[in-house]
Amino acid sequence: MDLLIKNCRIVDETKDMQGDIYIKDGKIAHYGENINVECNTIDGTGLLAMPSFIDMHAHFRDPGYTYKEDLYTGSKAALKGGYTFVNLMANTNPVCSNMDIVEYVLNKSKELDLIDIHQTVSITKDFDGKTLDHLDQIDNRVKFISDDGMGVQSNLTMYKAMLKAREKGLIIIAHEEDEEIVAIDTRLSENVMTLRDIYLSSLTGGRLHLAHVSTKESIEAIRRGKKEGIKISCEVTPHHVALYSNDYRVNPPIREKEDVEALIEGIMDGTVDAIATDHAPHSLDDKKRGAPGISGLETAFSICYTSLVRTNIISLNRLSQLMSATPGKLMGINKGKIKEGYDGDIVLVDLDKKLIVRGEEFVSKGKNTPFEGMEFYGKVMATFRKGELKYNGGIKVDNR
Repeated sequence: MDLLIKNCRIVDETKDMQGDIYIKDGKIAHYGENINVECNTIDGTGLLAMPSFIDMHAHFRDPGYTYKEDLYTGSKAALKGGYTFVNLMANTNPVCSNMDIVEYVLNKSKELDLIDIHQTVSITKDFDGKTLDHLDQIDNRVKFISDDGMGVQSNLTMYKAMLKAREKGLIIIAHEEDEEIVAIDTRLSENVMTLRDIYLSSLTGGRLHLAHVSTKESIEAIRRGKKEGIKISCEVTPHHVALYSNDYRVNPPIREKEDVEALIEGIMDGTVDAIATDHAPHSLDDKKRGAPGISGLETAFSICYTSLVRTNIISLNRLSQLMSATPGKLMGINKGKIKEGYDGDIVLVDLDKKLIVRGEEFVSKGKNTPFEGMEFYGKVMATFRKGELKYNGGIKVDNR
């Protein structure tokens, strides 16, 4: 698929310039000024072109909970939010503990031909908290293992999992929650498990990625660990960065102002590696019964741009690094930069256009959001995957 985007502002982790982007056979062939090629052309005047976003952490509920979300609706929600690659968690039904489920997800995604997907496998078989034998059966299509939504409670099991991750070249995505402590102190619950897993990573050499970090103490522990050379990375979510003192039910919970300030400091000084949505759609009935989570893919960029860039906390370059370049590097994929040879995955954004959040307008089956009625800047106008227009929010294409 050949495509030329003209007269746009081009931003990724290293560049901020005016120019054109030419995509040939699905790859970025050239970017710069005054590119003239006879192919489908878009006038990007007034628009920002960035590498499409890459989500380290999402739940599409397929198989097993497709009344909440499925691979089609989740993929469409991703595209509307500017994402073309999503890493899915293993808490499906059945739990993704084998390659059969991985193949089901990857094959269905390929048939849909909307976005690219990585399917995470559970650390422990069926989330039983102890069995690791299934990890010997996974192949190199799997790069991450996680018991997200549960967390590995046993110290010994997590120690053995770290050793197995090192052996197989996997990254553990850790949901840090002590199930005994969480009922009385959610902060202590997260902090205790964060400290444990950083230590185990240091001890074993297993690579650790800490999911949805939310407390000031956890961020500080990660900062110290990185300074000591431990192989760790971490993510924060838009809702943990943009909200505080809010009782909307998510896990981990929305924290206090001082925690938000600590997360932002971590974003500014490089402690935080990625912004991930933890897209967790639920039915209305499930939310009424207390199910934790939000539908985050369709609003993530606007929230982060408004909260972090328009407030002059970070640059657009840094935001692109957090939402595209570093996630792409962690996943080992050829996406996340506007660079010759990279996949032609581009998102066009109107930075001055407002997004008013209305859950009922979400493409996702999950309409659950704590941002209902709020206004943010930076609306996604188009999303391209390998040069093909996959979401059109109001642009015109000159077909040639």
